[in-house]
Amino acid sequence: MDAILGTLTEAESALVREAGPKRLKKLDEDALIELHGRVRRARNKQVKNYRRRAAERVPETGGRGKAYDRNARRRAKAEVFEELLSQVSARLAALAHEAAEALRREREAEARAEAKAAARAKPRPARGKKPRPQRVDNRPDTPDLRKRHASTRAKVARKQARKDSR
Repeated sequence: MDAILGTLTEAESALVREAGPKRLKKLDEDALIELHGRVRRARNKQVKNYRRRAAERVPETGGRGKAYDRNARRRAKAEVFEELLSQVSARLAALAHEAAEALRREREAEARAEAKAAARAKPRPARGKKPRPQRVDNRPDTPDLRKRHASTRAKVARKQARKDSR
């Protein structure tokens, strides 16, 4: 792998150096996302070049298997950037997981604080006075509804009285 690193262009070498393990630890999540994009583009370029060159050599060599040996350098460069991308992706995933955990802990702390504040703000009934009973029936109570309910009760009562008189 060291031999391949010597054949990289200056821009490719700079990208490999920037994605080194020591430097990855210093980068924040936004910088890692940007680096991840650049490494992915470089990897895609190397893989594309490798595949195109291999496809061009198939007619002259007589098959993909024979073209495989003659395209070793491009394949090795593609592997270097593939490995680099996996390292950057792993670091980015770790940072994203840490950020998600921090947000979850923060959200839980806020919820606990709100629950405590609500418990403290809850009005307590004065001693000696009984709290007013809560209304169980939450249906609307309007004059027309009261009249309809009374009419229904009266109708049911008349019907029951007819049955009882038999």
